[in-house]
Amino acid sequence: MMSQEALHSLVNTLSETYFDKPFVDDVVFNYRLRTTGGRYIPRYRRIELNPKYLIELGEAEFHGIIKHELCHYHLHIEGKGYQHGDESFKALLKATGSPRHCAQLPSDKKAYQHTYVCESCKHVYRRKRRVNLQRYRCGKCRGQIKKRN
Repeated sequence: MMSQEALHSLVNTLSETYFDKPFVDDVVFNYRLRTTGGRYIPRYRRIELNPKYLIELGEAEFHGIIKHELCHYHLHIEGKGYQHGDESFKALLKATGSPRHCAQLPSDKKAYQHTYVCESCKHVYRRKRRVNLQRYRCGKCRGQIKKRN
């Protein structure tokens, strides 16, 4: 695993390479993050990164997450729009080649346990949870849905 100093050094190197600005604030691994690769906390000017992405998906994906969070960081410091919907954020993502979203972790992928099929149009529905067949109909043709084994 990467030490705190090595992590800060990596983030600073990526910041100077892609943004021509140093990263002077705090960056930490947050082991409690589940649904995201990282987050920027403007109040504390801190970047928190999910170490599972480094372990499971490798350095390339992890560097993309760091660049994404650095876009939030540098725009916030400059007083520009740093949120996902802001045009300045989207433009900086494109200019630095940063990803808009991170990939799903292989360990989080769960197989679909239930498969349903419409009797009329034969549309297939895959669900992780059971569906009450008395309550729901096909969203395409309003036909009746049956469980397929």
